[in-house]
Amino acid sequence: QVQLVESGGGLVQAGGSLRLSCAPSVRTFSMYAMGWFRQAPGKDREFVAGISWNGGSTSYADAVKGRFTISRNHAKNTVYLQMNRLKPEHTTVYYCAAGTSSGSSCLSYSYDFWGQGTQVTVSS
Repeated sequence: QVQLVESGGGLVQAGGSLRLSCAPSVRTFSMYAMGWFRQAPGKDREFVAGISWNGGSTSYADAVKGRFTISRNHAKNTVYLQMNRLKPEHTTVYYCAAGTSSGSSCLSYSYDFWGQGTQVTVSS
C-alpha cells in the first residue's frame, strides 16, 4: 500500500502563492505518475494537474493553466504543486494521487493511491 503525505496547505491572501508537496512512501517513486486533484464540499473531485513518471509530460485543468505548475524531484521523492496568484475560488481541499498506469492523466480512475488532502484557504 502506498501512502501519500501532503503538506504545504494553509491560509494565504488573494494574489499570494503556496507550494503543495506530496511524498509517497515508496522507493520506486520514479515509476509512478502523479496528479493533483481538488474537491469542494458537495462537489465532485476535479483534476488540477498531472505529471508523468519521468516528468516529461504534464497536463493542467484549463482553470489553472498559467497559474499552477506541477513538478517532481526524484532525489527527494516528492511532487509539488506551485500555486501562484491565488484567488478565493481556489479555496478547497487538494489531494495528491499516484498511479502506475497513467501518464499525466486527468482522469481520477487512472490513479491508484490517494492522500488525505490538504486544505488551501485563500482570503479576499
